[in-house]
Formats: sequence, C-alpha cells, structure tokens
Amino acid sequence: MSFVQIITLVVAGVITDNVVLSQSLGICPFLGVSKKTDSAFGMGFAVTLVMLLSSIVCYLLYHYVLEPLSIEYLRTVAFILIIAVLVQILDIVLKKISPALYGSLGVFLALITTNCAVLGTANLVIDSGYNLIETMIEAVSVGLGFTLALLLMSTIRERIDSSENVPESFKGLPIALIVAALMAMAFSGFAGFSI
Repeated sequence: MSFVQIITLVVAGVITDNVVLSQSLGICPFLGVSKKTDSAFGMGFAVTLVMLLSSIVCYLLYHYVLEPLSIEYLRTVAFILIIAVLVQILDIVLKKISPALYGSLGVFLALITTNCAVLGTANLVIDSGYNLIETMIEAVSVGLGFTLALLLMSTIRERIDSSENVPESFKGLPIALIVAALMAMAFSGFAGFSI
C-alpha cells in the first residue's frame, strides 16, 4: 500500500466522503451530542474507538468464519452483535475511568450500538475488499471525519446558543438542522476531489 493510497483513504474518510455530512449516517448523535464541545469530542473519540475495534473484529469474523462456512448472509446480525458487545465494554470502561464524560454522553453512549455510521463502516470495508491495514485506516479516518463534523457543529451551536439574534421559533433543533444542512452543502463542494 503506497503513501498516496493511505492519504486518499484518509482524505476521503475525513472530508470528501464524510460519514455525517456527505453520507448522512450517524445523524442522531450528531444532533444530540453537538451542544457542547467537550461532549462532542468525547462522543467522537468513543465512536472512533468503537469503529476501529468493530471494523477489525468484523473483518476477521467475516473472512475467517463467515466466508469459510458460507454463511455470509449472517453478516449484518453478527456485525450488530459485535458492535453491541464493544459498546457495552466501552460503557463499563468509561463509567470507571471518566464518570464526567460518561454523564455528559448520557443515553447517546448506548446509542453507538445503533449508530448506522459504525455498522456502515464495517460493511463498507468488506464490500470494498480492503485488507486489514486498509480496514484500520478507513475506520480511523471515518471516525475522525465523524469527530470533525461533531466538533464543527458543537462550536457553531455554542455560538448560536449564546447569540440573541436567533428568532425564538428557530432556537434549538430548527437552527441546528439549518446549520447541519449548510455544513452538508459546504462539504458537498469536496465531492469528486481526489489526490
């Protein structure tokens, strides 16, 4: 794997094919946890970690268990179970290590299990025919792209929430959806960009 291929995977995962702003995956935590930068960073880190671990385990399970046994049709069920187990482990670890982060993420930590960005990445690496190294690079890149989108959104929302110029009917979720749409339009400008 050449350096250019690695950079291409990273740029695609973070910017051009951003999982939230270009593919519209992971919208629930994107809108739910992006109110404060600290919790957005924590969620981005947690999703990136789960995405990396689940992609590796799903890759190994698919190529060394499901394919040899010709039961590839169980891929989605197996991947969801793996993601659920990893999220439960992360839940236990965060509760012990960082109770403040655990409290700020709230219910959204458990919702990583159903975050379609995590399952979508696990499926993408299988469908794309990536090897294990490419799988790890893709998972981390997509996770960093998710984190970038969360951090951008949280920064904007913190400024909007402190502003008095937002009409009353737009406060809260309506203005967040407008900001998300504008961000998605801005990121669509990178479509077709390649190295």
